[in-house]
Amino acid sequence: MAKKSKIAKDRQRRIVVARHAERRAELKDTIRSPASTKQQRAEAQLALQRLPRDASPIRLRNRDAVDGRPRAFHRAFGLSRIRLRELAHRGELPGVSKSSW
Repeated sequence: MAKKSKIAKDRQRRIVVARHAERRAELKDTIRSPASTKQQRAEAQLALQRLPRDASPIRLRNRDAVDGRPRAFHRAFGLSRIRLRELAHRGELPGVSKSSW
């Protein structure tokens, strides 16, 4: 189980990323656009730098939905390898069964 403070911090970061996602996308489009002038690009870069550091999606960490474990995360299930194994053995994951050959 991850520390509750880490789970809460990650949750708060996800809120900040969602809040600033549209503005970040607009600024990045302006920076990348060949039609924008050097002045527009410079202003967009400054505006992007003024946004909160936690508004960048790079700062998010994939965590287990149940206990917040940050490592061995499976994107398809949103679970860590340990929780995935437990739930699969109990039959609580639809379509997942133990294989044998």
